[in-house]
Amino acid sequence: MTRPSQHLHPATPIAPAQPAATLIWYRDAQKPQGLEVLLTQRSHKARFAPSAHVFPGGRIDDGDSQYAASWAQVQGQPFEPRLTHSATALRESFEELGIFLGVDEKGHALIPSQLQKLARHLPLWPQLQALGWRAALDQLNVVCHWSTDRDLPIRFEVPFMAALAPKDQEPQADGNEQLNSLWISPKAALAQHHKGDLPMVYPTIKTLERLVGFSSAKELQDALQDNEPWFSSCPRGGFMGGREARYMEGEGPFGELTLTCPEGQVKHVLDWQSDQPVALLKNLSRLTAPNPSLMTGPGTNTYIVGDPQTGFIVIDPGPALAGHIERLHQATGGNIQAIVCTHSHADHSPGAKPLQAMCTLTHPPIWGVPSGESASAASYFVPDRVLEHNQRLQLGSGAHTHTLRAVWTPGHAANHVCLIFEEEGILFSGDHILNGSTAVINPPDGNMTHFLESLDLLHACCEREKIEFIAPAHGHVMGNHFGAPHDPMSIISQLKAHRLKREAKIKAVVQRNPKGRMEDWLPLAYDDVPERLWPAAMRSLTAHVMRLIELGLGVEHLEQVRQMAQNPTATLQDLHP
Repeated sequence: MTRPSQHLHPATPIAPAQPAATLIWYRDAQKPQGLEVLLTQRSHKARFAPSAHVFPGGRIDDGDSQYAASWAQVQGQPFEPRLTHSATALRESFEELGIFLGVDEKGHALIPSQLQKLARHLPLWPQLQALGWRAALDQLNVVCHWSTDRDLPIRFEVPFMAALAPKDQEPQADGNEQLNSLWISPKAALAQHHKGDLPMVYPTIKTLERLVGFSSAKELQDALQDNEPWFSSCPRGGFMGGREARYMEGEGPFGELTLTCPEGQVKHVLDWQSDQPVALLKNLSRLTAPNPSLMTGPGTNTYIVGDPQTGFIVIDPGPALAGHIERLHQATGGNIQAIVCTHSHADHSPGAKPLQAMCTLTHPPIWGVPSGESASAASYFVPDRVLEHNQRLQLGSGAHTHTLRAVWTPGHAANHVCLIFEEEGILFSGDHILNGSTAVINPPDGNMTHFLESLDLLHACCEREKIEFIAPAHGHVMGNHFGAPHDPMSIISQLKAHRLKREAKIKAVVQRNPKGRMEDWLPLAYDDVPERLWPAAMRSLTAHVMRLIELGLGVEHLEQVRQMAQNPTATLQDLHP
């Protein structure tokens, strides 16, 4: 956990979230065919989300909980919280739109003429009890779970439930809380929203995006049968392109917003720029080199750790670009105590020597692991001091202590090292873990088995030391509070699972065509990757195939694979043994 003393903004209170529930009614459209959902427009005077088009729903009250408990008892079923959520969702839907799922005293589905006996402005459950009717709580399924953004004055904890709409009931908005309603396909709703014709709140938008892929009510119903939420999210906001933007866990900027604004303050600017450092904490900033490309994304991140009192450690000074090096020197006032390179690739280490030369007062040593014989000529690197596994570099003392500990992580490069910022629970991952992409493993200096083993080591470190954030060499900071969705452990697990899934696909491709060549396997193993990325994918394919060969996979053109693995700049045109 980061130290509160290092946070950029004063802590602000977060409003307590009130329990609520929402109901997604769905059906098959007649013309054109496809899935439709029911949206209702909130009153222009509503305290929460005025004028927005939402799914019907509202607060859970005591009567809902009591009804759900008695319903479960009568049905001989164990009580589950989702029954309360279903009760609330059905009650709110009936009060707002007049639509209800239930059965009469004979067990027959309620029809519109029967529903006219129920007054929408009176408590629902006593009316059902008097008539001997009951709600069909078992016909609702869990879709997802939303927690309202931390920065808002009114907040809710809201399970989104879903139910197949009764065919003979049409919505009638109450004219008070809800002004009108419409059946619409998720795709059409999103299109109208993006045109500015259908105002919606963020959870509605993101849930609709998940529903776009379903072509029928039956398909959606089948996908919901296990009653496991597709996701749980409490979004965070920041500024992108001069506008406020929201992000869910797992989306690129979410971790950085969690680090910089833990209470959900909407203050952090997410746009990439290389003119000046971006403050992440009081003792941590990031200056992105102006070297954006297909392989480097927005550019190489240089991290500056420390404060004016302790001096600074610079991590990955990047390419030897004069302007970038000068800005690093200015940002630190030249008070650099150490320079650390996570590995020797050309977008990470060449700036070390020029930056060191500018620091005439401190003469900071360059730390890292020397490049080996397997590295390409462009990646030649010899540090002043070799950084040993678990070695600590420390600035200051007491409350002004800033400690980095080295973790050797070969795989992306043979001399790759990550760093743990011990006081703040941050992992500087270099190129081993990236935001929005996976690192290329380029043999012979890159090794897939070593890469996977290093992932296991980092996972163990994050679990043992409760690491909450990953600061990659390319992209925004990733992570979340320890144990929450998309925390560093889950990020690493997902990355390893992705690599192993790709490896299984490659193995299946090779086994179907063991006499094939690399150029035969590439388009099949990476058919889900844009063709412009295939040259880079070829390098990772080579690493995977070499690993599979080591594990006993047989291939006919073994010499081609070996030559590709031994030449880090080889292309297919060079290799036709």
